[in-house]
Amino acid sequence: MRVNRILLSSSLIVVALVVQVSVLARLHLPGAVPDLLLLVVLGLALVYGHVGGALVGFAAGLLADLAPPADHAVGRYALVLCVIGYLAGLVKPESGQVKTAAGPMLVVVAAAVGSTLLYAGVGALVGDTAARHVGLSGLLFTAALYDLLLAPFVVPGVMALARRAENDPLADTNSTRSGDISSGWLSGGTGLRIGGQRNGLRVKAARARSARAGRIKGVKRL
Repeated sequence: MRVNRILLSSSLIVVALVVQVSVLARLHLPGAVPDLLLLVVLGLALVYGHVGGALVGFAAGLLADLAPPADHAVGRYALVLCVIGYLAGLVKPESGQVKTAAGPMLVVVAAAVGSTLLYAGVGALVGDTAARHVGLSGLLFTAALYDLLLAPFVVPGVMALARRAENDPLADTNSTRSGDISSGWLSGGTGLRIGGQRNGLRVKAARARSARAGRIKGVKRL
């Protein structure tokens, strides 16, 4: 991963974890706790792709496993977010931009349900039966509801920051892409292609020179 990806991902993960532990976890909402960390991983995965999403998810989950007041086995949430980040990265738009909000919202709901099921499944394998006592159906519904309500305030902002970091003009690998994006904006605003404009100007200049030369030759013949 590039340096800008690492710095941005680390900052967003730390901020999301602090807010989730110190604020969201203390709201004592019925059912599940709003998973701000999951939303950050989804936003980054939709921009970075499946490999970047898996790496970000694993790092975020491992940090959550180690941060107090975690009371589960280390690596459990890292596995969950790694899988979710990988799967979310598979639906990354080819153009890099989302046309409608329906796609990301479906990804959020699927991720909320999938992460809850996967977390409970891994817990059952290691002997943790807390999900059975709380009620798995209630956890699934509240997790999807809370994350869906919180997603419009988190996912678009995370995606915008990730795209801005990807298009950093100081990065050598992104200099060409920045030029292409600028050309795309210009062509999108005028309805014309920049290359077509340049070729048209060249043809007009060549025709003007030919006409000027023809007039000069005509004057000399007279």
